[in-house]
Amino acid sequence: MPDCTGPCGPATPPMFTPFTLRNMTLPNRVVMSPMCMYTAEDGTVGDFHLVHLGSRAMGGAGLVISEMTDVSADGRISPGCAGMYRAEHVTAWKRIVDFVHGHTDARIGTQLGHAGRKGSQYRSWEGKNRPLESGGWEIAAPSAIPFTAGCATPRAMTRADMDRVRDDFAAAAGRAAEAGFDFVELHGAHGYLLSTFISPLSNARDDEYGGTLENRMRFPLEVVAAVRAAWGADRPLGMRISATDWAEGGIDGDDAVAIAAMLKAAEIDIVDVSTGNVVDGARPPADGLFQTPFSARVRAEAGIPTMTVGNIRSAADVNSIIAEGCADLCVLGKAHLWDPYFVRHAARALGHDGLAWPPQYRACAVYEPG
Repeated sequence: MPDCTGPCGPATPPMFTPFTLRNMTLPNRVVMSPMCMYTAEDGTVGDFHLVHLGSRAMGGAGLVISEMTDVSADGRISPGCAGMYRAEHVTAWKRIVDFVHGHTDARIGTQLGHAGRKGSQYRSWEGKNRPLESGGWEIAAPSAIPFTAGCATPRAMTRADMDRVRDDFAAAAGRAAEAGFDFVELHGAHGYLLSTFISPLSNARDDEYGGTLENRMRFPLEVVAAVRAAWGADRPLGMRISATDWAEGGIDGDDAVAIAAMLKAAEIDIVDVSTGNVVDGARPPADGLFQTPFSARVRAEAGIPTMTVGNIRSAADVNSIIAEGCADLCVLGKAHLWDPYFVRHAARALGHDGLAWPPQYRACAVYEPG
């Protein structure tokens, strides 16, 4: 059971206990998951993102995380993806960060990533894994292996490419600090660039960046070090991983523990434990809290805080996960799309009155819906 000190008491539901990483304290354990919205213009976010992220912060989530925000124009999945590679991106993001900080108790993070071999594609609703027919860009990856037969074949990255991408991640982290974000998460999962270095199914290099897990982790750890230097020692830094590829010969649970241990040694503060999406056609048994056991194992064996994601649908799910020590934070995606006020509704259902309301909404604290 979480430590109930400070603003909570012995009857406080686990999901409403605070949680601290470095200089960031969250008022509760519920996180809005990063979800691609494909609605930016040349990487610049706008009114949609202000309402999308701001409403979930108003809805009570302890932490809201932006969609995968790309560190370069050629690191985008689609032309509609958000970016953090130009000065105007900082200005646009700062508007959203300032709203969250000015009107809610939530903290706000950004997920920095690079699409790698999954880049230069149409928006998801225009065709899954469909390469752009015009206006696209060259894609690169650790090896010249396409994600699936219908996708373009990436160019195998050179050392110069790796240096540029590493520096792009560091520059984006510096911009995230300038915009006022509280938390940075690196996207090292789901078959995007860092993930494809880690998995043997997408990394066939024969140099020091391929082969053993230690070698395959070499470039992601270079990125972590550069980001930590740019982001600062006092701010919390996390990374999302795919704890299994759900495919023979790929990453498995043993590897996930080893990966998390390396990340911990590299000053990653929390691991966001997801699975799959690294190779096409690998389909997990997606019943119940199917990813939470990986989080529990990483947390116990690597000794690092974790976030868990996947099919978390109710306050009961969140409370059981936190109380049983399976994760430190619960990350909800579709549940937050369905109900931006998930956390406030959970507090009411559980009889918890410790969730702060914005002054404009305080009348609702005693409202009884019909």
